[in-house]
Amino acid sequence: MAPAAKVTGFYREGNDWFCNASLVSDFTLVVDGVNFHLHKFPLMSRCGRIDKLLGAVQGPHEGTFLTTLEDFPGGSDIFLVTVKFCYGIRIEYTPRNIVMIYCAADYLEMTEDYGEDNLLFKADAYFHKNILKNWKDCILALQSCDSIIPRADKLEIISKCSHALSVMVCTDPSLFGWPMLLYGCLQSPGGSILWNGINTGARIQTIESDWWFEDISYLSVPLFQRLIRTMEVRGIRHENLAGAMMYYCRKYLPGLGRWQSGQIGKTRTVASFSMTPAAVNQKVLLESVAKQLPELKGKSFCRFLLGLLRVALILGVQQTCLDSLERRTGMQLDLASLDGLLIPSYSDSDTLYNTDCVERMIHHFISFESGITAIPNPSSFEIGTSPSSHPLRRVAKLVDSYIAEVASDVNLKPEKVRSLAEALPESSRSLHDGLYRALDIYFKAHPWLSAKEKEQLCNIIDCQKLSIDACAHASQNDRLPLRVVLQVLFFGQLQLRTAVAGRFQVLDTESGPAAPVTGPSDMAGQIVQRDGWVTVVRENQGLKVDLERMKSRVGELEEEFSKIKQEMRKVTKSHSYLSSPRFLARRFGCKLLPQSSDTQPDVVESTGPTPRASVEQPRSSRHRKSSSLIS
Repeated sequence: MAPAAKVTGFYREGNDWFCNASLVSDFTLVVDGVNFHLHKFPLMSRCGRIDKLLGAVQGPHEGTFLTTLEDFPGGSDIFLVTVKFCYGIRIEYTPRNIVMIYCAADYLEMTEDYGEDNLLFKADAYFHKNILKNWKDCILALQSCDSIIPRADKLEIISKCSHALSVMVCTDPSLFGWPMLLYGCLQSPGGSILWNGINTGARIQTIESDWWFEDISYLSVPLFQRLIRTMEVRGIRHENLAGAMMYYCRKYLPGLGRWQSGQIGKTRTVASFSMTPAAVNQKVLLESVAKQLPELKGKSFCRFLLGLLRVALILGVQQTCLDSLERRTGMQLDLASLDGLLIPSYSDSDTLYNTDCVERMIHHFISFESGITAIPNPSSFEIGTSPSSHPLRRVAKLVDSYIAEVASDVNLKPEKVRSLAEALPESSRSLHDGLYRALDIYFKAHPWLSAKEKEQLCNIIDCQKLSIDACAHASQNDRLPLRVVLQVLFFGQLQLRTAVAGRFQVLDTESGPAAPVTGPSDMAGQIVQRDGWVTVVRENQGLKVDLERMKSRVGELEEEFSKIKQEMRKVTKSHSYLSSPRFLARRFGCKLLPQSSDTQPDVVESTGPTPRASVEQPRSSRHRKSSSLIS
C-alpha cells in the first residue's frame, strides 16, 4: 500500500495515464485502447480479477506485464474511477455513473473478500439508499443501463429501477417531496402552503396522471418496454400505459404527429432535469409498440392506430405487424374518421389510396361485430336507442363517404368500388343516398364507362331505400342508365303515393271521429298534433312540387319514346311494302289474285318486352296515364 499512499492524482499524456507516485509503474492495463501504467499491489489488494491475472504470471514477465480488459463496463473513464478507488483517492457517486461503477466493481470482483468497504459494497449501498428512493435519480440510473443491459440484468439493476418507478407512479407524487419543491415550502395537512409555519391560503397545484410520460420517454426502446411491462404487472391502468406509449411514439415517430390532433407541445415532466433523448430505431419501435399496446377502444386511440398504420406502411415493417394494426383498427372502425381512412398508397399501385387496406379493416370489423352480436347483450335493447347509433350503421355511413372521396381517382376500377360497397351486409344501410352519391361522383370522374359497367354498379343500390330528394336527383341524372332512371321514377312515385295517402288519411282523421290509426298515418298524425296545420300544408306543397317535376319528366320520356316509335313504324311500313308480292308482281307485269289478307293493314308487332312497356299508348293518352299512376 506504500505506493498508493504517495499518490496525489493521475495525469494523462496522449493515450497513456500515469499516477503521481514516487515508484515506477510495474504493469500496464489497456482499456478501450487507453494505456494505464499502474502498480500491482494496490489493484491486487482490491480487485479479485486482477489478482488472478497477476497471480498467473511467472518469471521473466514480471515487471513488464501488459494485459487488456475486454468489454469493460463504462470504458476507460469508469476504469479510471475504479483505479482511483484502489489507490485510496476519494471518488464521487452520481446517478449518471453509479450503475457503471456498480457493474465495473462486479466485473473486477471488488468484493468484501478483498478488503472491507470495497467498491461493490459501497456502490450497492448508494444505489439502494439514494437511487431507488428518488424519481429523478432512478430515471437517470435506468437510462445509463442502455449500453450494459446484460450485466445490469445480472445485478438486477433494471428490474429494481423499473419496480421502484412503478411504485412511485402508483403512489401520490406529493409523498416523494420533489413535486412540492416547485414551491420551495411545506404543505399543511389541509393542503395549503405553509410559510414559516403560517398558512398562506394558497393551494398546491394538482399533479395530472400523465406527469411521468415525458420523463420515461427519454429511455431507449428496450428499457421503455421493460418499464411498461413492469408497470403492467404492477397493476397500472391500461389507459395510462397506452397514453405513455402514445406519447413515446409521437416523440420518436415524426410522421405520426402529422395525422394526430394532439400536440406534444407541453412538457409534463415533474423532475425538471435535462436528459438526452434516446437514439431510437423507428422500425423497431413501431413493431415493439404494436405488440405491447393494450386492447383499448376509443376515438383518440383509433386515430392513433390509424397513424401507426400509415407510418408502418412507410417504414415497411413486417407483415405480422401490419396485420395486427389492421385487425385492431378494424375492431373499432366505427370510431374512425374519414381523414384517418384516407391512407395513401405507398406501393407500386396505380391508385392514389390504399383501398385494399380499408377493405381488410371492414372485413375485420364485420367478423368482430358478428362475434359480439351472436351473444345477447341486454344493454343493446335499451329503450330510446337510436338506430343511427348502431356501430354497423356508422361504419356503413363512413364507407359510403370513403367511396365518395376516393371515387375521383381515375385509376380506381369498378370492381374495387363494388367490393368496397358490398363488403358490408345489406342490413347496414337504412338509406342508400350515400351510396348513390358515391356512384354519381364515380360516374362523373369516369365518363368512359360502358352502360353495362354502370348497370352492374347500380345493381348495388336499392331504389326502394332512396329518399325523395335522391329520387328527384336521380330522375334527372343523365349519367345513370335509362333502366335505372325508370326504376327510380317508379319507386319515387310509389313513395309519393304512400306519403300523400298518409297525409289525406291524417286530414280525414282530424276532421272525423277519432279512430286508431297504424303505420305511416299514425306517424303523420303525431306530426300534425305536434306541429299543427302549418306543417302539413308546407309538406303538401313540397310534395306537389315534386309531383309536378316527376310528371314533366315522365311526359318528356313518353314523348321521346313516341317519336322513336313513329319512326320505327315508317321504316317498317316502307320495308314491308317493297318486299310484298303485289309490288314485285306489278314490277314484272304479273297479276295476282286478290286475297283477304291483303286488305288488312300492316301491323308492327313487338318482338319482345321493352323497358318502356308502361308507355306504349298513343301520345294523346299520355297525361291521363301519368296521372293515373300517381292517383
